[in-house]
Amino acid sequence: MRQVLADFSVSISELKKNPSSLLSQACGSPIAVLNHNKPAAYFIPADTYEAMMEMIEDYELGKLVEERHGERAEAVAVSLDDL
Repeated sequence: MRQVLADFSVSISELKKNPSSLLSQACGSPIAVLNHNKPAAYFIPADTYEAMMEMIEDYELGKLVEERHGERAEAVAVSLDDL
């Protein structure tokens, strides 16, 4: 059985009735959309999605920084005046 990663859950038919009301009731928290009592999707407010995407981007940039830090010995010194 799959774990439901939300404090709120609704069926697909409940979601169809009034999605904006569900978002209001959840107060920004994700809502698990269930199909036959299994999570089929997660319904989240746009602000929450945007924050998640920023966190993912920051994580990916952090990994890139770590990777490039390991290549520091291969770096070429450049003067700002030369640029």
